[in-house]
Amino acid sequence: MSHRIGKRTIELDRQIYILSSAGVAGNKESNGPLVNYFDEVYSDDLLGEKSWEKAESRLQKNAADAAIRKAGISAENIDVVFAGDLLNQCISSVFGLYSLGIPFAGQYGACSTMAQAMLMSALLTDSGAVNYALAVSSSHFCSAERQFRLPIEYGGQRNLTSQWTVTGAGAAIITGEKGICRIEHVLIGRIIDMKIKDANNMGAAMAPAAADSILSYLKDTSTKPEDYDLILTGDLGFLGSELLVSLCKKEGVDITSHHNDCGMIIFDREKQDVHAGGSGCGCCASVFCSKIMQQLKSGELSNILFAATGALMSPTSSQQGESIPGISHLIHIRR
Repeated sequence: MSHRIGKRTIELDRQIYILSSAGVAGNKESNGPLVNYFDEVYSDDLLGEKSWEKAESRLQKNAADAAIRKAGISAENIDVVFAGDLLNQCISSVFGLYSLGIPFAGQYGACSTMAQAMLMSALLTDSGAVNYALAVSSSHFCSAERQFRLPIEYGGQRNLTSQWTVTGAGAAIITGEKGICRIEHVLIGRIIDMKIKDANNMGAAMAPAAADSILSYLKDTSTKPEDYDLILTGDLGFLGSELLVSLCKKEGVDITSHHNDCGMIIFDREKQDVHAGGSGCGCCASVFCSKIMQQLKSGELSNILFAATGALMSPTSSQQGESIPGISHLIHIRR
């Protein structure tokens, strides 16, 4: 059984692996630097569907199908799926994955949902309750804009601190069988609320939570940033990442040379109009399940921290003048 080390970190006792993964992405993402890493890309962001929401469900289904295929198993072998997205009641996950017939546990961690789904999969697999778990998450630029901000047709001016919600999805198979890389530790994030209310500056809302989880993990494990090949956050973007580095430095920890962020990786900031970078559940899901997993498989990376971040807001809370609390779930992965 898994056990706690330090104050918040959970160490997995069994050998729990990521057996396979797949990342899929939309048109804008396919014009970015990661095009050759994605398993599938789509020139039509509707994916042949009648709505943006149905298109996002299709992204989840396609990512899940690809991960299952690459694992060499069938959906019938999977004991549970942990999945979530940004839409109310996680409808992209529900309508995207119900046809697989796998027991379903919906997740909501905003943009941190992929890490949350993976750590839940790892913990349940470590308990011996399941043999195969599937973690999935997605986002879609148009469905997110419709729910959280303004209709695309409105043509509103985007703030320079805003981030571009990624159209994409990622899926990973977690199991006790030997796989590509091993999940050794997980840390469940705390809700950190710095009373930020600007929905166009998500990086500032989420960076304190990322700092809290990363610093807590390093303290619990008595490790340093230089012990890891990569400390990967998502999705702070450029401004949130600068704030994260600053917050860690204030505590005497410099992650500068070891940190990167999925929101900075997925787009070419010089060539693509994304302002502060990428965001959305599908950002860290598609980046981790494609580029990062391929680097772990090749040996380019061998020891990483994946600290996905989320802004725990809703249209209702924003309309009622509430602040935007942040959260960051962390996973330690070793090849």
